[in-house]
Amino acid sequence: MSPRIYLDNAATSFPKPPAVLEAMMRYATELGASPGRGAYSESQQAGQLLEQCRSRICQLIGGSLSSHVIFTLNATDALNLAIHGILRHGDHAITTYLDHNSVLRPLNALVAAGTISQTRVECDPVTGLVEPDAIRRAIRPETRLIAVAHGSNVTGTLQPLRELGRIARERGICFLVDAAQTAGHVPLDAEADFLDLVAFPGHKGLLGPLGTGALYVRPEWVSRLSPVRQGGTGSVSESDFQPDFLPDRYEPGSHNAIGLIGLSEGVGWVLERGVAAQWEHEQRLVAAMLQQLAQRDLPGLALFGPPTSESRLGVFSFRLQGYDRPQALSDLLEQRFGLLTRSGLHCAPLAHQTVGTLSLGGTTRFSFGPFTTTEQIESIGEALEQLSQGR
Repeated sequence: MSPRIYLDNAATSFPKPPAVLEAMMRYATELGASPGRGAYSESQQAGQLLEQCRSRICQLIGGSLSSHVIFTLNATDALNLAIHGILRHGDHAITTYLDHNSVLRPLNALVAAGTISQTRVECDPVTGLVEPDAIRRAIRPETRLIAVAHGSNVTGTLQPLRELGRIARERGICFLVDAAQTAGHVPLDAEADFLDLVAFPGHKGLLGPLGTGALYVRPEWVSRLSPVRQGGTGSVSESDFQPDFLPDRYEPGSHNAIGLIGLSEGVGWVLERGVAAQWEHEQRLVAAMLQQLAQRDLPGLALFGPPTSESRLGVFSFRLQGYDRPQALSDLLEQRFGLLTRSGLHCAPLAHQTVGTLSLGGTTRFSFGPFTTTEQIESIGEALEQLSQGR
C-alpha cells in the first residue's frame, strides 16, 4: 500500500502546523468566551488573540493598519463584501477569464439585476497571462473596479500584480485582488503593489482552519466600501446604527473565535519562516515538477498553464489520453499510488474555457504546499510515467 500523499493544497492546506490545533484546543478548553464582549479575563484574552491575528495578517500582506483587516467566513465572503460593497448603479467592472466563480458570480448577479456592466478580459490560452494593455483598453469612464485573481487555481498562472495595480491606481479605479492561491505562498506588499482590496481565505496558504478569511481594505477606500451586513458589535450598543469605525463597520455578530485563534498561529508559522522562504520552497517544487515532466517518457500527457517556472505557482493541471473523465485519473492515482488530487472544473469555468478543457469536464490538478517535498514530486513523475505508458 503506497503512503498517502496530499496534493490538494489549492483547495485547503494539509497538514497544519501543530501550533494551530494547540491554540484552538486551548481556546476550547480554557477560554471559551466571546472575544472582547465581556470584562472578565477569558473574554479579554480571546479578544487580544483576535487582535494578534489581525496584526499578523496585516504584517504578512504589507498593509498599513491592522484595523483594516476585516475578518470574513472565507475568501468568497471577502470577495462578496468587496464587490457588493464597492459597486453602485451604473458602474462598470473589469475581470479576467482566469477568475474564480467567487468573482464571476457576484459580478454576474449585479449585471443580471441591471446594476452594473462588466468586461471580461481574455487571457493567453497557453500561459494564462492577461496582457496589461488589454486591461487598460477595457477601462471606461464609469469603470470603478478591476478584479484579478493573483494566482490561478487551474493553470497556476501568476498575474503581473504590480503592473496591473499601477494601471488601476493611475486611473483612480479600485483594484481588487483575489489572493486565495497566493497569500502565504507568494510575498505580497499592499502598498508597493498598489492593492486597494485584498481577499484571501485562512485555510490555504495561511495554514489556518476552514471557515476563516479576511479582506484588507486600503484606508482610502473605506468611505466607498459599504457594509453588506449589520448587527451587534459589542461597541456603541446604545446606537441602533452600525458603527462607522473599523473593523466594527464590517464585522457584525460574534466571531469564529476558535477558527481565528487557530489562523493566527498559522500566520505566525508563515511569518516566522518568512513568506520569501515559503516562495523559494514552492519554486523549488515547481522546478522539480517541470524536471520530472521533461526527463520522463510521458506519451499522451498534456500540461495546462505556463510551461516554465516563470509566472507559475505550484498548481499543475493535466489531462492524460485514455482518461476521458478527469475523476477516473484521480481515482487511479489514489488507488495505485496514494496521490490525492482534485479533478473537475475547480469552480473556474472560464479558465477551463481558455485552455480548452471546459467541454471535457476539466482537468486533474496537483497542488503543492509548505509540507510538500521533492521526493513526493518524484512519486508524481513515476506515477504519471506508469499510467501514460499503460503500465
